[in-house]
Amino acid sequence: MSETNPRVSVVIPTYKRETKYLLRAINSIKNQTYKNTEIVIVDDNPPDSGYRKTTIEFMKQYANNPDVIYYVNEKNMGGSLARNKGIEAATGEYITFLDDDDEYLPNKVKKQLNFMLSQDYDMSFTDLKLVSANRVVVDYREYPNINSFDKQALLKYHIMRHLTGTPTFMYKVDKLKDIGGFEDAKVGQEFYLMLKSIERDLKIGYLSDCDVIAYRHNEGGISQGKNKIIGENALYDFKKKYFGIFTLREKMFIRFRHYAVMVIAYKRNKEYFKSLGSAIIMFLSSPMDFVKEVSRFVTNIFNKRRMEI
Repeated sequence: MSETNPRVSVVIPTYKRETKYLLRAINSIKNQTYKNTEIVIVDDNPPDSGYRKTTIEFMKQYANNPDVIYYVNEKNMGGSLARNKGIEAATGEYITFLDDDDEYLPNKVKKQLNFMLSQDYDMSFTDLKLVSANRVVVDYREYPNINSFDKQALLKYHIMRHLTGTPTFMYKVDKLKDIGGFEDAKVGQEFYLMLKSIERDLKIGYLSDCDVIAYRHNEGGISQGKNKIIGENALYDFKKKYFGIFTLREKMFIRFRHYAVMVIAYKRNKEYFKSLGSAIIMFLSSPMDFVKEVSRFVTNIFNKRRMEI
C-alpha cells in the first residue's frame, strides 16, 4: 500500500439505467483531480434483458482500460449484494461508492482521501446534494449539530437522522471487509452499513463539505416502487429494537420522521389515500417537529439553491 498515493476504488452498481447516465457517472470519476482511481462497474441487470445487452455493448469501450473493472452478475442480486461483489473485485486500499445516475465533482476523491489520511480514519462521510433532472436543488443533507463522535452519541444520531447516503462514504477496504460489507436489504442499505460501522467501533470522521450530486428521478434504480414501502416499514420496525436508549421525545421524532418518509413513498406509488394517512400520523406524532423540520427544510433548500452546483 502506498501511504502517500493509495489507490481508491469507486464501485458503481448499475441496474436498468440508460447508458447516458452511466457514462456521466464514469466520466465524473475519470475527471477526478486525484488520478490513482479504479472504477468497478457491477452489472446487476437481469441476464435476458435489453439493459444487460446494452450495458455489455457500452462497456466494450473500456475493455483495454486497466483502471476499469467490469463485473457481470449471473443474475439480478439487488443493490446490497451487487455492491459487495464490487468490494470483492476492487483492488484499491480505499473504497467509495457511486450510483449509476449520480456524479462526483472533480475534487471529491482528493478531498475525502486527504481527510481520511489526516486523522487515519477507518471510514468517513460527507454532505450530499440532491437535485432534480435539471439540477435544481431539492434536498441537502448535512449534519452541523453532531456534538460528539463517541459510539453512543453517533448511534443515537444515526438512528434518528440517518448519516447517509452511500456516495458520501469512503472506507479503508480492509475495515469494510472486516465488518462484512452491505447487508442484503431492499431499502436502507447505507443505513445498516453505517450502523455496523458505528457498532463495530470504526474510527469515523465527518467532512462537512459536498462534492456529490445525486439526482432524483423515477427512471431505473434499485430501491424503487413497492420495495421502498416494504423496506421503510421494515426499517422502522428494526429501529424499535433500540428504543430503550431514547427518551420519549426522541422516540416521537423517530416516529415523525418515518411517517414523513412514508408520505413520499406512498405518493410515488400513487397510493394517495395512504400518503394522506401518513401525513396525518406524521403531524400527530410530533406537531413540534413538524413545524421545526418543515421550516428547516424550506430554509435549507432556499439557501442551497443560491449556491452554484
